[in-house]
Amino acid sequence: VESSPYVPCIFCKECYLLAEQNQLLKHMIIEHKLVIADVKLVADFRRYILYWKKRFAEQPITDFCSVVRTNSEAPLEEQDNYFLLCDVLPEDRLLREQLQQKRLREILEQQQRERYDISFHSMCMFCDQEFTGNRSVLLNHMAREHGFNIGLPDNIVNCCEFLTVLQEKLDNLQCLYCEKVFRDKNTLKDHMRKKQHRRINAKNKEYDKFYIINYLEFGKSWEEVQSEDDRELLDNLEEDWSDWEEHPACAVCLFCEQQADTTEKLYLHMQKSHGFDFPKIKSEHGLNFYQQVKLVNFIRREVHHCRCYNCQEKFQSKGGLISHMEEMKHITFLPARSTWDQPQYYFPTYENDTLLCTLSDSEDLITEDQNEDIPVVSEDISNLKALKQSSVLNDLLYEENKSQEKF
Repeated sequence: VESSPYVPCIFCKECYLLAEQNQLLKHMIIEHKLVIADVKLVADFRRYILYWKKRFAEQPITDFCSVVRTNSEAPLEEQDNYFLLCDVLPEDRLLREQLQQKRLREILEQQQRERYDISFHSMCMFCDQEFTGNRSVLLNHMAREHGFNIGLPDNIVNCCEFLTVLQEKLDNLQCLYCEKVFRDKNTLKDHMRKKQHRRINAKNKEYDKFYIINYLEFGKSWEEVQSEDDRELLDNLEEDWSDWEEHPACAVCLFCEQQADTTEKLYLHMQKSHGFDFPKIKSEHGLNFYQQVKLVNFIRREVHHCRCYNCQEKFQSKGGLISHMEEMKHITFLPARSTWDQPQYYFPTYENDTLLCTLSDSEDLITEDQNEDIPVVSEDISNLKALKQSSVLNDLLYEENKSQEKF
């Protein structure tokens, strides 16, 4: 029966579950001497087996299979004949191609349904935020807010099953990339953040069925398709690339989704739209590079948690938070330095935060004219012997020699 979860042996009444196809293949090799070549390239294993079960009942096996004799130099009673079923046979190759095309049509129809489905409902795996509507909302949220990118929504199929597989791994305290298991949730989160393992392992074949590219070409995985594309690029290295322009990385506003390709444009947007003058704050507080990094990460984290960094009031949405901060002028003024100037804010709130890469130290802003006004006082070297005896370096050298004697 088509809907049955079992797959029968081609020759006898033995049946196996579809998930146990390796056991069925082993049975047919041992009991019936049949070897099926390149089973992994068969798009629908069950339909493939049912087709050949019907054909072998109609004609002898030797009409379809090559005969491979083992122990050919041994006595006749010790020799064995094995039958090889492969796509060298035109009928077999046509069957495989038809199954592949049928599977591709089914997958594309499923993808089309998911693309326009508005009944999707799921929780974010990292912040427990709930999403309804279309799957792309959740996938884009995880990529933008958590740096977890599993690909463009239009390249993914069976999205709900994919998310369930990933969620089960996290529930089992398993890293999505290296597959290691950890003792608790916090240890797993720290590991994935520090090792940049907030991604899936492309070598894991378990995920292949969730990507459209693996269904496009008969007998080819995504790696083979990609390697062909790379070879085409290498063949075209002599082409003229003089008109190629690199798209600059865009930095994102601290308070909204606005992006800008230069720091100046982003600072101007934050000043005009939100009343937050970052260059002025940096100048007034004398922030060095590391303090700027901590301030940016602090603000991003507070905004991510929908919490006002001045009064600590929490809101249901980011829009509500920003409206409150703009009305109460809480954006303009920073909280006490001890609140945000903490080592924990050395770590980025978002991975690949372009704004952090564009920060500059306050010393870089000093002009050459200002440098010339700074007096430089030279040391008095008229009495070198006295200078050597009174130098602070003597104390440092003494401490260094003392510590080395201990070892």
